[in-house]
Amino acid sequence: MSMLPEIRASSEVYGEVTTGNLTGINIAGDLGDQQAATFGQACFDAGDAKNTYGTGNFMLLNTSTEAVQSKAGLLTTVCYKIGDEAAVYALEGSIAITGALVQWLRDNLHMIQAAPQVEELAKSVDDNGGLYIVPAFSGLFAPYWKSSARGVFAGLTRYVNAGHIARATLEATAFQTREVMDAMESDSGVTLNELKVDGGMVQNDLLMQFQADILGVPVIRPEVAETTALGASYAAGMAVGFWSSTQEVRDNWAEDKRWEPKMDAAKRDAYYKEWKKAVTRTFDWVD
Repeated sequence: MSMLPEIRASSEVYGEVTTGNLTGINIAGDLGDQQAATFGQACFDAGDAKNTYGTGNFMLLNTSTEAVQSKAGLLTTVCYKIGDEAAVYALEGSIAITGALVQWLRDNLHMIQAAPQVEELAKSVDDNGGLYIVPAFSGLFAPYWKSSARGVFAGLTRYVNAGHIARATLEATAFQTREVMDAMESDSGVTLNELKVDGGMVQNDLLMQFQADILGVPVIRPEVAETTALGASYAAGMAVGFWSSTQEVRDNWAEDKRWEPKMDAAKRDAYYKEWKKAVTRTFDWVD
């Protein structure tokens, strides 16, 4: 313990800029990428969760002042600390390949010319045609942590076309998020009643609807999707008195769009069962 760094505030004036155009400006915020996004999403209560959709996905669940030690394959991290208040912790689930799988379709398979085109291609079919893509390109991250896994296409038939591959690509992100959510609920004992989302992929309506369907809870996109920069700004603003409290930050958060689950439970369970089966096919590919 003596070798570990001291936990310092995420919202505190540490000094000021002394040179250049920003001379006199306070250095008042200290939040990293995913913690800043969690702060920007106003996830201040135990059980609040956000998911960032980038080349990979990062989902954080606020566990308040308790550093919950995961038994389900998640990471325990400091979420934020405001001034002299106690540090707030979180469970984090890291997924290696989500948006990167869309990039792979574009750059390696040349099925699309630009990432946003994956949605149009996926909409050309009604479902995944029985195809599941598990993108364990360099192993599986949360909740499995299997470095010997490698990616698979499972359920291929002659019926499958480019549209099904595009749809299975998007669905892979949603399925992996469901696995992380299940792990979080197992560790925390909290049942999520909604998921706040941000990052580049949240502009994909088809993905967000399927995400809500496979989770069985509403998925909510904020008006300001760049929540990492927003969260860092909030923390610094609170330190200098621009924002008075987390409640004021919460009141300033605004919803842009909400996707409600529409899939019936039996269909959701069937999809997820097939996904879990596909995941097992990736295990121990590398000896």
